Amino acid sequence: MALSHLKVTVGPFVFEARLEREKAPETCRIFETFLPFRNQAIHSRWSGEAVWVPLGDFQFGAGFENHTAHPSRGDILLYPGGFSETELLFAYGSSQFASKMGVLAGNHFLTVTKGQEQLEAMGKMVLWQGAQAIAFESL
Repeated sequence: MALSHLKVTVGPFVFEARLEREKAPETCRIFETFLPFRNQAIHSRWSGEAVWVPLGDFQFGAGFENHTAHPSRGDILLYPGGFSETELLFAYGSSQFASKMGVLAGNHFLTVTKGQEQLEAMGKMVLWQGAQAIAFESL
């Protein structure tokens, strides 16, 4: 049976996020094969109130689906690469997804459903204290 939610941990903050399987089925399916996924989250340089996980030249394998340049608070996007490097973007407030190449659109594949009250504190911690461990795991 396919997962419906993931546990997302950034530093000491724990969130629960819904996989957007109906809107981004291929992104969800592929991302699930990488679980548990661990990396470092840093504050976004161009995207406003968001943290991101740079993945360099990693070939994720999905195209664009359910993509947006304007994520809502608690949305997690995957940019599958192309004009900029492959990356994850986790919006904690007002955000427009962008890079040094300009505005980007990423696949909205996860939505925070529990822990929203911690989003601002998480983002400010990453901004002022630097890179934090990030983990995506099955519930």
